[in-house]
Amino acid sequence: MRMSDIIARFIYDELEGCKGTLEVSRGQLAERFGCVPSQINYVLSTRFSPEHGYIVETRRGGGGYIRITRVRLAPQALIMHAINAIGDEIDARTAQAFLQNLTSALKPEILRVISAAAGDPVMRTLAPEVRGVMRASILKQCLLVTLS
Repeated sequence: MRMSDIIARFIYDELEGCKGTLEVSRGQLAERFGCVPSQINYVLSTRFSPEHGYIVETRRGGGGYIRITRVRLAPQALIMHAINAIGDEIDARTAQAFLQNLTSALKPEILRVISAAAGDPVMRTLAPEVRGVMRASILKQCLLVTLS
């Protein structure tokens, strides 16, 4: 298991125990895992972004902290947030992260259908430069349909 996976797992577990909000020191996390603080920054930016359903607030310097909050929205609000956050194009990995974040808002079979519609096997038939645009369009349209 990679160091970033270990750090992320620790944060996920701590968030569960804190009922959705965790406040920690970047330096203490780095010391705990024997890594540099930039490794903590990497984990936060790749695993705890708004697209993944988290808000991260930081304060640097003495007495600094990192506050990670799991966003819990009503299902329709969560879907609308995802639609608005997708943008004009999206890669397959980010699309899967959005769909993973929607597990509390949509039934598993709906998520599987949307994932298949926007997945790489479908996109392979398109020119590489338009795949992200098409994937974003498909995701948005599928999600909009779930709201009606």
